[in-house]
Amino acid sequence: MPDPVAVNSMFARIARRYDVANRLLSGGIDRGWRRQLVKAAAEGKPQAVLDLATGSGDVAFALGRALPKSTAIVGMDFCPPMLDEAEIKKAAHSGEFPNVVFQLGDGLDLPVADGTVDALTVSFGLRNMADRHRALQEMHRVLRPQGTLHVLEFSQPYGWFRPFYYVYLKFFLPGIAGWVTGDRGAYEYLCGSVEKFPNHTELAEEIRRAGFPSVRICRLTFGIVALHSATRSLSPNVRP
Repeated sequence: MPDPVAVNSMFARIARRYDVANRLLSGGIDRGWRRQLVKAAAEGKPQAVLDLATGSGDVAFALGRALPKSTAIVGMDFCPPMLDEAEIKKAAHSGEFPNVVFQLGDGLDLPVADGTVDALTVSFGLRNMADRHRALQEMHRVLRPQGTLHVLEFSQPYGWFRPFYYVYLKFFLPGIAGWVTGDRGAYEYLCGSVEKFPNHTELAEEIRRAGFPSVRICRLTFGIVALHSATRSLSPNVRP
């Protein structure tokens, strides 16, 4: 599992160039992935949403556009420089997002009361958490009964596409990202973390073990990304 101190330091170093690197490295496809996430989260018309590992706030702002202004949206991250970037973006929108707030918080010990969140989103953040099972249990804890979890994360691509994908991931992506951000090592970590991450069925099983009875999977872009959605049961919180 990742070292949280090293991950925090890494994101602090690349925070200012994070959005530019994302757009360039994905060819802009990452925006479509996030739209799928927001659409899934918005379907239940939640009144309270937590966007965990919010980074520079892209998903939180997209949720703010998709949902009524009465919806309370909290973007949470454990890296202060990333939250600084989110606050800069919010200020640039001149009051467009009065219901979006950003808060410092660790996914392994969420500063959120039990059963108070209608929908929880996490995009490309679960992979970086030091203890996935504990993080998923925390997500389960803060969701209300029938609340929904939506995890957007890198996955293992379709077999025929895998050789092409890993050539790009290992030999091209770190160099391009290093040029954009000045931190090649951060994206060498990214490559390694993606390669070691569970595939879509294995991650679904991890989500079930955290207390979610069923998980829906949507594979995107030849399987390189997967959206997992799960609903918290009506039974009391459990910690498997």
